[in-house]
Amino acid sequence: MWIPTEHEKYGVVIASFRGTVPYGLSLEIGDTVQILEKCDGWYRGFALKNPNIKGIFPSSYVHLKNACVKNKGQFEMVIPTEDSVITEMTSTLRDWGTMWKQLYVRNEGDLFHRLWHIMNEILDLRRQVLVGHLTHDRMKDVKRHITARLDWGNEQLGLDLVPRKEYAMVDPEDISITELYRLMEHRHRKKDTPVQASCHHLFVQMKSLMCSNLGEELEVIFSLFDSKENRPISERFFLRLNRNGLPKAPDKPERHCSLFVDLGSSELRKDIYITVHIIRIGRMGAGEKKNACSVQYRRPFGCAVLSIADLLAGETKDDLILKVYMCNTESEWYQIHENIIKKLNARYNLTGSNAGLAVSLQLLHGDIEQIRREYSSVFSHGVSITRKLGFSNIIMPGEMRNDLYITIERGEFEKGGKSVARNVEVTMFIVDSSGLPLKDFISFGSGEPPASEYHSFVLYHNNSPRWSELLKLPIPVDKFRGAHIRFEFRHCSTKEKGEKKLFGFSFVPLMQEDGRTLPDGTHELIVHKCEENTNLQDTTRYLKLPFSKGIFLGNNNQAMKATKESFWITSFLCSTKLTQNGDMLDLLKWRTHPDKITGCLSKLKEIDGSEIVKFLQDTLDTLFGILDENSQKYGSKVFDSLVHIINLLQDSKFHHFKPVMDTYIESHFAGALAYRDLIKVLKWYVDRITEAERQEHIQEVLKAQEYIFKYIVQSRRLFSLATGGQNEDEFRCCIQELLMSVRFFLSQESKGSRALSQSQAVFLSSFPAVYSELLKLFDVREVANLVQDTLGSLPTIMHVDDSLQAIKLQCIGKTVESQLYTNPDSRYILLPVVLHHLHIHLQEQKDLIMCARILSNVFCLIKKNSSEKSVLEEIDVIVASLLDILLRTILEITSRPQPSSSAMRLQFQDVTGEFVACLLSLLRQMTDRHYQQLLDSFNTKEDLRDFLLQIFTVFRILIRPEMFPKDWTVMRLVANNVIITTVLYLSDALRKNFLNENFDYKIWDSYFYLAVIFINQLCLQLEMFTPSKKKKVLEKYGDMRVTMGCEIFSMWQNLGEHKLHFIPALIGPFLEVTLIPQPDLRNVMIPIFHDMMDWEQRRSGNFKQVEAKLIDKLDSLMSEGKGDETYRELFNSIIPLFGPYPSLLKKIERETWRESGVSLIATVTRLMERLLDYRDCMKMGEVDGKKIGCTVSLLNFYKTELNKEEMYIRYIHKLYDLHLKAQNFTEAAYTLLLYDELLEWSDRPLREFLTYPMQTEWQRKEHLHLTIIQNFDRGKCWENGIILCRKIAEQYESYYDYRNLSKMRMMEASLYDKIMDQQRLEPEFFRVGFYGKKFPFFLRNKEFVCRGHDYERLEAFQQRMLNEFPHAIAMQHANQPDETIFQAEAQYLQIYAVTPIPESQEVLQREGVPDNIKSFYKVNHIWKFRYDRPFHKGTKDKENEFKSLWVERTSLYLVQSLPGISRWFEVEKREVVEMSPLENAIEVLENKNQQLKTLISQCQTRQMQNINPLTMCLNGVIDAAVNGGVSRYQEAFFVKEYILSHPEDGEKIARLRELMLEQAQILEFGLAVHEKFVPQDMRPLHKKLVDQFFVMKSSLGIQEFSACIQASPVHFPNGSPRVCRNSAPASMSPDGTRVIPRRSPLSYPAVNRYSSSSLSSQASAEVSNITGQSESSDEVFNMQPSPSTSSLSSTHSASPNVTSSAPSSARASPLLSDKHKHSRENSCLSPRERPCSAIYPTPVEPSQRMLFNHIGDGALPRSDPNLSAPEKAVNPTPSSWSLDSGKEAKNMSDSGKLISPPVPPRPTQTASPARHTTAVSPSPAGRSPMKGSVQSFTPSPVEYHSPGLTSNSPVLSGSYSSGISSLSRCSTSETSGFENQVNEQSAAAPGPGPEEPVRKESKTPPPYSVYERTLRRPVPLPHSLSIPVAAEPPALPPKPLAARPGHLENGTRRTEPGPRPRPLPRKVSQL
Repeated sequence: MWIPTEHEKYGVVIASFRGTVPYGLSLEIGDTVQILEKCDGWYRGFALKNPNIKGIFPSSYVHLKNACVKNKGQFEMVIPTEDSVITEMTSTLRDWGTMWKQLYVRNEGDLFHRLWHIMNEILDLRRQVLVGHLTHDRMKDVKRHITARLDWGNEQLGLDLVPRKEYAMVDPEDISITELYRLMEHRHRKKDTPVQASCHHLFVQMKSLMCSNLGEELEVIFSLFDSKENRPISERFFLRLNRNGLPKAPDKPERHCSLFVDLGSSELRKDIYITVHIIRIGRMGAGEKKNACSVQYRRPFGCAVLSIADLLAGETKDDLILKVYMCNTESEWYQIHENIIKKLNARYNLTGSNAGLAVSLQLLHGDIEQIRREYSSVFSHGVSITRKLGFSNIIMPGEMRNDLYITIERGEFEKGGKSVARNVEVTMFIVDSSGLPLKDFISFGSGEPPASEYHSFVLYHNNSPRWSELLKLPIPVDKFRGAHIRFEFRHCSTKEKGEKKLFGFSFVPLMQEDGRTLPDGTHELIVHKCEENTNLQDTTRYLKLPFSKGIFLGNNNQAMKATKESFWITSFLCSTKLTQNGDMLDLLKWRTHPDKITGCLSKLKEIDGSEIVKFLQDTLDTLFGILDENSQKYGSKVFDSLVHIINLLQDSKFHHFKPVMDTYIESHFAGALAYRDLIKVLKWYVDRITEAERQEHIQEVLKAQEYIFKYIVQSRRLFSLATGGQNEDEFRCCIQELLMSVRFFLSQESKGSRALSQSQAVFLSSFPAVYSELLKLFDVREVANLVQDTLGSLPTIMHVDDSLQAIKLQCIGKTVESQLYTNPDSRYILLPVVLHHLHIHLQEQKDLIMCARILSNVFCLIKKNSSEKSVLEEIDVIVASLLDILLRTILEITSRPQPSSSAMRLQFQDVTGEFVACLLSLLRQMTDRHYQQLLDSFNTKEDLRDFLLQIFTVFRILIRPEMFPKDWTVMRLVANNVIITTVLYLSDALRKNFLNENFDYKIWDSYFYLAVIFINQLCLQLEMFTPSKKKKVLEKYGDMRVTMGCEIFSMWQNLGEHKLHFIPALIGPFLEVTLIPQPDLRNVMIPIFHDMMDWEQRRSGNFKQVEAKLIDKLDSLMSEGKGDETYRELFNSIIPLFGPYPSLLKKIERETWRESGVSLIATVTRLMERLLDYRDCMKMGEVDGKKIGCTVSLLNFYKTELNKEEMYIRYIHKLYDLHLKAQNFTEAAYTLLLYDELLEWSDRPLREFLTYPMQTEWQRKEHLHLTIIQNFDRGKCWENGIILCRKIAEQYESYYDYRNLSKMRMMEASLYDKIMDQQRLEPEFFRVGFYGKKFPFFLRNKEFVCRGHDYERLEAFQQRMLNEFPHAIAMQHANQPDETIFQAEAQYLQIYAVTPIPESQEVLQREGVPDNIKSFYKVNHIWKFRYDRPFHKGTKDKENEFKSLWVERTSLYLVQSLPGISRWFEVEKREVVEMSPLENAIEVLENKNQQLKTLISQCQTRQMQNINPLTMCLNGVIDAAVNGGVSRYQEAFFVKEYILSHPEDGEKIARLRELMLEQAQILEFGLAVHEKFVPQDMRPLHKKLVDQFFVMKSSLGIQEFSACIQASPVHFPNGSPRVCRNSAPASMSPDGTRVIPRRSPLSYPAVNRYSSSSLSSQASAEVSNITGQSESSDEVFNMQPSPSTSSLSSTHSASPNVTSSAPSSARASPLLSDKHKHSRENSCLSPRERPCSAIYPTPVEPSQRMLFNHIGDGALPRSDPNLSAPEKAVNPTPSSWSLDSGKEAKNMSDSGKLISPPVPPRPTQTASPARHTTAVSPSPAGRSPMKGSVQSFTPSPVEYHSPGLTSNSPVLSGSYSSGISSLSRCSTSETSGFENQVNEQSAAAPGPGPEEPVRKESKTPPPYSVYERTLRRPVPLPHSLSIPVAAEPPALPPKPLAARPGHLENGTRRTEPGPRPRPLPRKVSQL
């Protein structure tokens, strides 16, 4: 039976449990579990990481831990009773674990490893804490380390800042908000701005001296030198090196490592240097022989210098090499470091041995204890401490020092009878009073133990040596009296004996007779001469002699003159026990000289402070002793002296002696009667304040009042103890009188007397320190009343003195911080005074920083949920006094601009934050009663309205992200909790007071706006939190968004008819709320939209405003990342929402306006689909097709469905940026053209928009034109650029702007040059099908055709698509997928190559047009694509499979032509037709003939680099024909059985026969050309080809061709040979035409690529033979191959794993060598590289024209889907230029002249140019057949047209003159300009056949077409998007917008309407 647990409540899983038993709970090791019930070794409960799943688990798998339970029962909460630091550590490490793995995934290796080390370190520290064996101090240290590391990790991972108090996490509910703010601020500042250390230390480690010829021991001396003051500032660090230059004692680190301690911040500057002096110990001369002298001397070696500024970067300088210099003359050794610093190069040079000193240096910051902790290894190994000279900046009371520093400066000596100067060595001894030398009290420096004597270094032959060596003598105090220092001078001989001869001595006593020590400074000592063997041990012999020339000068004048030799030393005493000051000694010995007391007290102020603090206790005893002796006489003097000493301790240098004085007062002070005199004198001074003129001394007294009161209080306590409390009333009366005097003095206004206000300020600044002293003697209430009266006496006039006002406030602040204020009784007395002063300052907006601090302290004392009566009363007082002013202050300071300096900005943020914390504290403390009292306190509704507006505004400010640092989530949550609680209270007041007739829009709007931004806060979006953090927030505060959402809904329902005021303004904000992924919040808020639609419908009969606002806001919000797929489904769902509210759609369906409502929901849903897709795509890093396609989809949606011009233009520019980023320059140009089309050439001003400045419409359009031209140029789409150049040139011309016109014409010319000179690649096109529900909406179950990148083949394209859609599956066939694929929850990609079908063949079929030009028309403006699939129908003939080889041809029609605004467009329509074997054969031969003609033409015009391609092609065709290729066609189709069984194919059989004969003619001509150019080594092959050709002719039954066909290059002028399609040569008459009945429009030939996978290899080989293709010819020439075989298949390769029966992947036969498989340059680019001499070819002679007439049109490629092959043979394509009127045409005809257009494109001709020329002009003059036959004009849509000649150019209304018309379809006329000409020509020409039908609808596409031209339904244009038609447009080339041909039944085109009426002017904004 399961029993609820009592004690087993919390545990940790110690072994993983899979939960395989029924109701088992799966657990992982380390999980924490909460236990609910137990039963027979099993527990039931849940894991804390997922509390929703409960189950059972074995009790043995869990280790129980102690925990306390809150809210016992169903909702009980278990809290572990372990240390809070451990709890925090555990939860933090769990959170880090997940994020740590993510760091690895994101490849942030550095942080990953650092965090790993920190986590391990924390785990080790956690183990130490859990073991529990640590001492209290060690535990604190470990917790400090843990929390420091936790904070570091949280900061690095972007987690929240944790507020802590004494290393434990703080619950915000347990402390006031102001205290919480301070904790957060403290941790934040600690993290952001590390405190600058005031103390610094230099660590020095000597490594070695690197020198080539050492051989002697060395002494190295380090010290710090101030070059500014030219003095050392530290003691010396002294170490010895051995002969190898290494430390002598490497095992003792303290001998070669030192720490220079106590450097102040002022000493870290560039003129402080580290100086290193090196002394060698050896012979006098460095180069002397070894046996020259056995005695060793200290001799100068070298010096090195380094500025301390080089170490300020904070980096350790390891193995720093210092250069060692030597002075040029030894006499300058004493200042060599100065010379090096000053860079006086003439005085020093590098040492001869080029020595280098290797040292390690590091600057450490912090006090010495901190350094010991942080660098414990340094101290544990040992390091010597090198002090500063003298005391440090701060003298500590316990410091014991008695150091005498002696500097051996210099000497002046006589020669002493020598011919050369002496080598002087000084020896120093310390001799005590008994005459014995003191042992080990001479220190050369740290690092070396003290010695008993000192030997100076020796300067060679120098009678005036200067040493400047500093020594420290740490002589004990008891040895000082009677001791002296003796200096002995010896001459060091350089002779072999090396003797040291004594020749003199000096001495100096350390203490004078009166007890004063040797004064600091330089002393000139007398050098007493003596004999070499003089014994100086007996000190009495010389101590009576004078020792200094400065002393006893008068008494021993003669003696002084006798000696010329002197010796100088400098002394400096640093002692805490001895003094050099006589006045100090006199004061301490006052009893011996009572008469000197007055003088001594007066001189006390002149004594140095360090002397006084040395003897502080003795001095104080002296003063109070004198006071007891005679208070009447000395009372005032003693008081002044006491004030001087007290104020001396205020100095930062002696600040640490305050505790010494405190101890003295508590323990040593014995003046029980002193209080009377002290009070008396103090009152006397206070009474004199208002009268005294000079108040400096009085201010000194007031400054010292804290300690004066301490002495008074202690004295009174001593008196009470001694007397049993006598005279108590008298004492109280004295204190009262004193404070009355104070109040009087404080209440005085300065009235211009600055001294008085200064005295008041001094008193106020020190007065709060007195409170604690008064509390020792008086009751709390008494003291509080005294303080209240005193502070209340302050004058409140604000304009008096700003500095005094600030001091007043500081006094109030110290009062609030004092012990007195913490008592509730005294607090209630003091609070009104405090609030009064705060109110005054806040009202004036002065001293805000101090006000904030005081307020914070006030609220820190009021804990949350304090229900004590006193606290509630305090809150009453504060609310009444400060709430209003607090709100105004926050509004004021947040509206100010932030200061520029970072320090001021931090201060500004602190002040704002503190005021906010105070406001939140106050609001959190307020109860229902307080709110009710507050609302009742407003007299009028206006006051209430102002208050509500004010508090709502403040709340909006508090919600701002910048209010608190981003990691202060704890603070934000507390603030939000307070805000929502307050809003709930205030909303009731809003309902009661501002509805119905009192409705106030402003206050309601402010309320809703606040509620919306509250819900949208980032810190409340729980979905972004970790599970543990989310759980904590929900447990503590719940989901505050839902609470506020319910409040919004409730308030909205209360509005009634006033809702109309908020429609449509609140649509955007409410929509933003509903986009938050919180189901409850959405369910509450979405029904409001129904309400809005309903009310708007009632008001205006529609809800267009709602719709417009909804759509605009939806775009901006979703692009910001809000909203999700669930939201879209919820918005469109019919599932009922929670509670009584049905779904939005359901509610709408009940309304009378349901149709428009449902339509709106559908539109919004579709928009959301696209916006979600767009947002998902934009998250990708790289620009890919998905991003572009998505943007295009959205752009079209805004244009067609929503008609939102501004959004449309915005997305145009987004798409443009994407294209630029992807380097799709052509697409970028087309995209920008969309915006260009919306503009006119007008001077209408346009507003600033996107990146465009404010400018006229003309200027913007000009800028767009130039940008588009530039992009067309970069995309090598120069033809389109030319047309735009002409347009803008025409504008320049109309404005007579010839400068720009000239530039534009030059630009146009340069584009023509690029067309002819630069190479262009023809892109491949691929059909892509996206199937399955996992694709975005704009792709789902649709097929597209995509324009590939340069050099991109099918395999590369497929890989790219699979990379873009990594989850997609590539389909392995080309068949249409079935419904299961469409509905699958997956992604399927179907990809294969397709062939572009140019819409117009005019340029492609024209003779003489260079390939550079043709290449553009082959792959641009393509609407139609196709691919072929061969298959066998019926029985397959194994002997000749061509009899049954059919081709299934699929044509794809796009919604928009390629290229366009995207690289891919959707397929709008598919058509599938089947081609019979005969038609297939015809097409194969046509393609092969065309290829041959092209190659021959290229060979003739020398476009080929070599003749090999032609050779291979001829060989392939002739060889295949001889071996039975073409004969297979004869066997299949020319046999009697086929002709009888297929009587309808008679024409086609004839056509096939024709093509065979034509091929033979072409081959013969080709062989002739080949013979001319073939190289010598290829001659045998040529001969073989000629022989095989005759065999081939005989197999076809051909004997000889017409005589007019000669093998001459003349017949192919820059083009292919034109051969008549009749089978007999006789039919080739000059004007002969032939009419062939048209075949089915579905059986048109094409130049497509397809697969041959269904054919057997044998069949493939046969087809290859028949069509005559060699192995590599297809690759080299990029020919259009046969549909039957892989060797003739598409150049567009397809991967075998994508398609099996789709177009083949092989570019040539499988045997094709690698060399040719990828030779795209050879195949495509080479022909285009040839330069062209002119745009138009050279005219040919009439005789040649006659020949062209003979040759006919047999070689034209066929690609139009609606024409049969025979029709294409003779049907002319109409010109894109038109005649303007019949009259003009007549004039042209009469004149017999042909006026050619000024610019291309030229009139296009598909038939022979000669024919057209003849037809138009009766005079057959010798003109170029390539020239156009008619003048070009652009017609007006309303002009009269001649019946004889009909315009054939597109009607330009809405196309040329309108900048926006392409939002609808373009209109194009349907009549052919050459119809009459051709008919006339046909009638006149003698020919064998009937009249040939002429096709009337053939059109040339303009060079670009931009807009979507076939829509599912017509969309009417808004007036705002249309532009009037120009009245008389000038003659221009066609508008670059092609009419999209319709695909209707029977092959006819859909006709377009006539010219549109002029639309109304646009309403469009100034975009």
